[in-house]
Order: sequence, then C-alpha cells, then structure tokens
Amino acid sequence: MENVRGTEKRDPCRNWNGKPYRSLDYMLRERFGEKVYKVTLNGGMSCPNRDGTLGNRGCIFCSAGGSGDFAADASLSVTEQIDSQIALLSQKRPIQKYIAYFQAYTNTYAPVSYLREIYEEALLHPGIVAMSVGTRPDCLGRDVLKLLEEMNAVKPVWVELGLQTVHEKTARYIRRGYELPCFEEAVENLRRIGIEVIVHTILGLPGESRRDILETMEYLNHKDIQGIKLQLLHVLKGTDLAYDYSAGKFKVYERDEYLDIVTECLEHLRPDIVIHRITGDGPKELLLAPLWAGRKREVLNMLHHRMKEKESYQGKQYMPRQ
Repeated sequence: MENVRGTEKRDPCRNWNGKPYRSLDYMLRERFGEKVYKVTLNGGMSCPNRDGTLGNRGCIFCSAGGSGDFAADASLSVTEQIDSQIALLSQKRPIQKYIAYFQAYTNTYAPVSYLREIYEEALLHPGIVAMSVGTRPDCLGRDVLKLLEEMNAVKPVWVELGLQTVHEKTARYIRRGYELPCFEEAVENLRRIGIEVIVHTILGLPGESRRDILETMEYLNHKDIQGIKLQLLHVLKGTDLAYDYSAGKFKVYERDEYLDIVTECLEHLRPDIVIHRITGDGPKELLLAPLWAGRKREVLNMLHHRMKEKESYQGKQYMPRQ
C-alpha cells in the first residue's frame, strides 16, 4: 500500500514541541492532552526463535531477557506489574495516564485465551489509556488479529514489529527468521483492522552501510506505518553478537558517527511518522559497547543541538512518490 501522507513543507525553524522531529511525547500530549508514560510488562511468553520452532538461540543481538530487560517481573500478575511501576514513576512526578507495553519476547506467541486474559487485565486498569504489543510479523494469525481488533475497540492498541532491516543478507545474519513479504502482510493485516503499527529498526548492523540504512528508511516511508524506533546497535554481554564483536568482526558506531546517521534517517523519514525511540541502550551491567550509549540524555541533547545548528528536521529530504 503506497502512502504519501506527510508531504507538507515545514519551515526549518518550526519544530514539534521543541524537537526537530515528531516525537512520541509530542504525539501523546497531542492525543491524550497530557504527559503519558509507558509501563513495561512481561507476559511470560517465549519466542519461536528460542523455543525450537525456528531456533533456540534467539536473534543474534537478543539478551536472555528477550528485549524485555527493563520489563516488570513475570511472576507478578499484570495488575501487580502495572501498579508496581506506577508507584515508582509517581514518586518522581505526578502522572495520571499510562500505556501498557508488553515488551519481553514475543507478545502474541501464546494461546488466544491467555492473550485475552492478560490484554483485558491491562486495558481494564484505570490508569491505562492504551496498549502496545511487541511481537514478530510471523506470530499474527487470524485468531490473534481478531483478538487485537476486539481489544482496540476497548482502548487504543498498537503493535510493534521487529523488522530491523530490509536487507535479507543482514536479516539472515541476525537470525531474524522471516522474509520481507511476511512483514508486509502483517502490516497490511494490522492496518485493515485499524491497528497502528510501530516498526523497530537497528542502525549500525554489521555489514550495513549508510546507503543500506537509508534504503530501509525509504522502504518504510511507503508502507502504512504510524511509528518507528531508531535503535542504535548495542552489544550486550552473553549474546552471539558479543562473541562476534569480541572477535573483531565488526565495529560499533562512535558517537559522532551515530549522530550523523540518525540525523540523516530523520531527514529522510516521512514527517507524519512518530519517532518512538532514538538511540536506546541496554542494562548497564550488560552493555559491552558502545559505552557512550549509556549516557542517553547527553546523546539526545547533542542530537537536538546538532539538528538545530544544521537547520535539520524530520522529512527535510523526504520525497513522496508521484
């Protein structure tokens, strides 16, 4: 499905609530009228890339936490997970609204009866205004789609899909486990039932050039997606990626290199796509490289300053197809 929304021109001096890109915070304030925070949940699920269906080692960059290193304790009920995180967040600032984010592993990879139970529990919590579900494109069968459609009628539901790259050679290296048509079908199916789609990408994957990364951005510009995560490649201890890094098979970005490429990505992205994440990191005790990624606030401040100096902004180089 071709998408040519967001073709309007923006003055370089204009921004989205103080940022040169359409941030998640800006979108949430626009939609819900105030600041909204995510609470990260663990539904106790596995992944076909870990349980033997496709493999048993996960994606090459995936830690034991299955991308849910910051998620709550799976031994707690969904309500207890939400309440415990709200209690911690409320100590720092007054917050009234939250998004339930099922983050750890593949959060549609379970019987629909179980998914219904945990989704409903999350959505019925009085503090929750929306739900985001992290999953794989190959784990969205008809029964799951039907359930997501039902849940979306209760409160807004978003689905986050791990694409990482459009390049099949890289996808094989990282053991993604599915080909591009599977992703395309998943996006079409989700949009058909009114579910917003957020796509995870990784910048700096071994063997990928600047051109390769921008080709992923260009591909996504013309898909019916509503959000994107621009994740810096970081190497976590105990992963197969860490083994290759220690063996000298690839290098990670220096900070200035990353700031350059993420700025280019933002300039090439459609202006209406919501930027759900820039950079990112891992647990400090697991982060092997790049160590500068642990100073997330500093990196974001430098990015904003650099983009302002360059009069750079999201969509500056975006060219819709005619």
